[in-house]
Amino acid sequence: MALRLVIDSASDITVEEAKEHGWYLIPLTVTIGDTEYRDGVDITPDRFYDMLVESDELPHTSQLTPADYEKALEEVIADGDTPFVITLSSKLSGTYQSACIAAEACEVKPIVVDSLSAAFGEAVFIRYADSLIREGMEAEELEKTLNEVRHKIRILALLDTLEYLRKGGRISAAVEFAGSLLSIKPVIGVEEGEVVMVGKARGSKKGNNLLNELINKGNGIDFSKPYSLAYTGNSRGYLDKYAEDSRALWESESSELPVMRIGATIGTHIGPGAIGAVFFEK
Repeated sequence: MALRLVIDSASDITVEEAKEHGWYLIPLTVTIGDTEYRDGVDITPDRFYDMLVESDELPHTSQLTPADYEKALEEVIADGDTPFVITLSSKLSGTYQSACIAAEACEVKPIVVDSLSAAFGEAVFIRYADSLIREGMEAEELEKTLNEVRHKIRILALLDTLEYLRKGGRISAAVEFAGSLLSIKPVIGVEEGEVVMVGKARGSKKGNNLLNELINKGNGIDFSKPYSLAYTGNSRGYLDKYAEDSRALWESESSELPVMRIGATIGTHIGPGAIGAVFFEK
């Protein structure tokens, strides 16, 4: 029985990429107004960001249930494969717990790994896991390896606005107003599975410089493992300019940078116009 990855749409991995690699992708749901959509299935990123900008209230995203995972696990096993589950961070959602409950009830006990990440961080974690499976790594060794390397993933994102953090109740209206007046550009990261503020700068140029400074901190980028740039919204122009202005960070190791678009799960809370980078530290 071959290992088959079971993943969730909070990773922002597209249906097309999942099909190409044989991964079982379970979509989370996002509710906008009175309508519920399956992320990446019933609503495209273009439409999601259009509706996000037009809406006065934040969309609501729902965690996956044990029943969602039970269905997925049963289908994978029925196909003659062994499911290996990777989930959105347990610090951000109950999705990991749902997967564990479903796994316990399964006759063929699958391994469930908490990525301690989300969005493009979860995506590079999944891609790394897939590369190890294709090299022939067995389930138990894969679980051990992933639990060790997940702490080396660095996620950094420069936000364009504080509006959506305010709408989500993470900052006050007064803080958002002051930040807007001063053109504050916050940089957020994910540390041990939780979203944290790691810096802030006045204006886009200083924000780009701060993002580069934070990328350069630590042990450096491990280009032998998956990495990516990412953006939110319906235009990647700002990201393309940042990539060109920051060529010194990448050009000696990579001629072309992978790019992802952050979808509903995280995009709901940080809004359009954000750019970011994810990589494994050496």
